[in-house]
Amino acid sequence: MHELELHDLSDDADYAASQQQGSASMMRSDSGRQSSSSESDGAEVVYMKDNVTIHPTQFASERISGRLKLIKQSSSLFMTWIPYKAQNSNARLCEKDRNLYTIRAVPFTEVRSIRRHTPALGWQYIIVVLSSGLAFPPLYFYNGGVKEFLATIKQHVFLMRSADDANVFLVNDFENPLQRTLSSLELPRAVSVASEPSLSSISEAPSDGNQERSSEDVRDGTLSASQFNGRQRQKVQDPARDLSIQVLEKFSLVTKFARETTSQLFRENHNNGFNVLERRNNNQSPIECPQISSHTTEKILDETHVAADPLEFDKLTLVWGKPRQPPLGYEEWVTFLDSEGRVMDSKALRKRIFYGGVEHSLRKEVWAFLLGYHAYDSTFAEREYLRSVRKSEYENVKTQWQSISSEQAKRFTKFRERKGLIDKDVVRTDRSLSFYDGDDNPNVNLLRDILLTYSFYNFDLGYCQGMSDLLSPILYVMEDESESFWCFVSLMERLGPNFNRDQNGMHSQLFAITKLVELLDSPLHNYFKQHDCLNYFFCFRWVLIQFKREFEYEKTMRLWEVFWTHYLTEHLHLYVCVAILKRCRNKIMGEQMDFDTLLKFINELSGHIDLDSVLRDAEALCICAGENGAACIPPGTPPSLPDDEGLLLYPQEDDVL
Repeated sequence: MHELELHDLSDDADYAASQQQGSASMMRSDSGRQSSSSESDGAEVVYMKDNVTIHPTQFASERISGRLKLIKQSSSLFMTWIPYKAQNSNARLCEKDRNLYTIRAVPFTEVRSIRRHTPALGWQYIIVVLSSGLAFPPLYFYNGGVKEFLATIKQHVFLMRSADDANVFLVNDFENPLQRTLSSLELPRAVSVASEPSLSSISEAPSDGNQERSSEDVRDGTLSASQFNGRQRQKVQDPARDLSIQVLEKFSLVTKFARETTSQLFRENHNNGFNVLERRNNNQSPIECPQISSHTTEKILDETHVAADPLEFDKLTLVWGKPRQPPLGYEEWVTFLDSEGRVMDSKALRKRIFYGGVEHSLRKEVWAFLLGYHAYDSTFAEREYLRSVRKSEYENVKTQWQSISSEQAKRFTKFRERKGLIDKDVVRTDRSLSFYDGDDNPNVNLLRDILLTYSFYNFDLGYCQGMSDLLSPILYVMEDESESFWCFVSLMERLGPNFNRDQNGMHSQLFAITKLVELLDSPLHNYFKQHDCLNYFFCFRWVLIQFKREFEYEKTMRLWEVFWTHYLTEHLHLYVCVAILKRCRNKIMGEQMDFDTLLKFINELSGHIDLDSVLRDAEALCICAGENGAACIPPGTPPSLPDDEGLLLYPQEDDVL
């Protein structure tokens, strides 16, 4: 358990700067409210508080202080938080970082809830959650004022305390079908509220202590990259862990729930008999889209005009997407090695695997390089020595949980919970494969032991549903307990943030997909925006377990080894998401799919996607997007390796220890 980091506010440059502003910039200390100031014609500041701070990392020197305002215009209420200009000497936090965290003119029609937290030690803070399910970073109130902040909101919008949690305040909590659907999954619920006037007429005039206005505003339920910056690390007492802790485990209910709630509208999918080549000859998608039919959708199809693809996607793929090659075989593999076993040209090897994959008999050797378990410049002898050392290390970690007696387990709640969850998951992971089939299968026991050992090796992260899906192919290929464990550790260094309780890793990837679709297919982006689908939760399963359930087992392994090359980009999986959506755009837009319909449709694509075509499409999109595409992806977004520099990778306070 890490101790809370405390520091003297007098040493905080942002705090000191704000104190020098005096009464001209500070509100009354007893209430922190202002009722008569106006930003512009028709806009009134009804609340203002200085020294409201964001903690991007665990370091006190990197905290960003700013001014929080509630602004009333006409019948609408808006929230802004503008950081002060950088006045400290810390070079690690540049002006660009401060701009990223700026919150500008967010209308409360887009706010779902506000969570208040009062820790036993430290400052009060709030977390504002949008109706899209995405959240702003925690806002810490150094000088108090949370009570007045909530009271002011209550004067202008409908605010009520949640029946489930007294510290959660729901904003405009009006029931609708989408809200009930997400509620049943314990996901953040969306609220459909009539659009309010924009705050475009309000100008945030920079003061001596305030950050200047940037060109990007936060509107329409989308957030700036700061809210999903993969490098953002919370304190050890992580406030965001309180939000939707069970979202990853509950998301497995999506398919079942969507099917049940839409069973009266949609019939089961039937294959139309066309193969991939025939579809291409008929200018159809290489994705076998499940058929959705009803008298309603048939009528809509007759009347709906689908906006053209601005990229002319089929032509783009022919220009940029290269054909796939045969998989890398043993004879070709040895040509990449020198006499001592070093890979002489790792980039050329990764490029070769990117376009063709690896023969299965060779995967055990090659995957260890792709996953980072072995260094490309390591020799045969060094790798053999590493295996023996790591085997001993693995046994030491494994002994930690094996030595727990039944009496000790009774007093070790976290261990019992994790063990119970793992026991339930491994017996339903890939049991259709002969490798995992049958009762008392030793490989299922190995899967369980590795996951339990990992939960002790990385106790902060522990175990979450979905990890067994990621480990299963690794154990299937490596066929060795210790090597499978360490390869899984290497993979989780990149994908671990997918399972963080604050969901930061998942949110950053869903946000990146949003921006990539906006860049590469603006009509489709506008369609999702109009139909309240900008949270992209329908891509959640794709991203969480890397398309594991969308393809056959062999194709999944080929897809993963292409991802692991990081040849064109570390984030090829995001372009694969966009490629699939673009291939289905005509059906999605033509049939006017809403969120529930789209969710069902996406889930039923499983087993109907042509892998080679999608990889070629994703390559074309990545090349076409270029630097603009890279700019859509926040720094540190998984599977990028985290920039730890002493930061905590999984700063999640343990409930038990």
